[in-house]
Amino acid sequence: MLDARPLLLALFLVGAAPALAEEVKVAVAANFTAPIQAIAPEFEKATGHKLVAAYGATGQFYAQIRNGAPFDLLLAADDSTPARLESEGAGVPGSRFTYAVGSLVLWSADANTLDGSDAALRAGQFKHLAIANPKAAPYGLAAIQTLEKLGLREALEGKLVEGQSITQTHQFVATSNAELGFVALSQVYRDGQIASGSAWIVPQALHEPIRQDALILKRGADNPAAAALLDYLKSPQAAAIIQSFGYQR
Repeated sequence: MLDARPLLLALFLVGAAPALAEEVKVAVAANFTAPIQAIAPEFEKATGHKLVAAYGATGQFYAQIRNGAPFDLLLAADDSTPARLESEGAGVPGSRFTYAVGSLVLWSADANTLDGSDAALRAGQFKHLAIANPKAAPYGLAAIQTLEKLGLREALEGKLVEGQSITQTHQFVATSNAELGFVALSQVYRDGQIASGSAWIVPQALHEPIRQDALILKRGADNPAAAALLDYLKSPQAAAIIQSFGYQR
């Protein structure tokens, strides 16, 4: 007689696998949109869990999380917001770590506007300079710090246009509503070079480091998918993807 036990065991395992998979809802800083979209399928393939992402400004996510937004994990554009949430009891103690260090870039959709230096910024021959809201987006704050360090903030104040997130700021420049804009390098960098337009990569010395921290939130404390994603972000596989978008680790 045919032994049915192996078949029954196989059917049990197939039926059980989906039950072991969980979903992790992640609040993702807008600058990290492209990297997390590249990471998500690899994470899901490796773990069986599902990643559901929402994108926006870190400051806005802070307010949403404090008001009960159903996120399991925060991938912030700074290190201060996760630290604050952890200290306020909204995050899992000890789960916070720096998953990426961002780079600021002055970018134009026109390939001839920037020559790899700050010359065009200093010349001021443009109508609009886009930055992200410095109160909500760390890249916007870094842009203001850069202008101050260069002694240009007062001279260019009247030309600044603010996006509510770094995504909107990028759109202002991509659609030529602003000739120049300070955006995240990850938004315009592919395969080791600027993908389109022209740019000046801002030296790190001109602004505070953009350390981007991850934190498991209180809602995700018992979610194995949240812990799995945090572990995956520390892996060599994730590091390679993150660095391919111009971040440091």
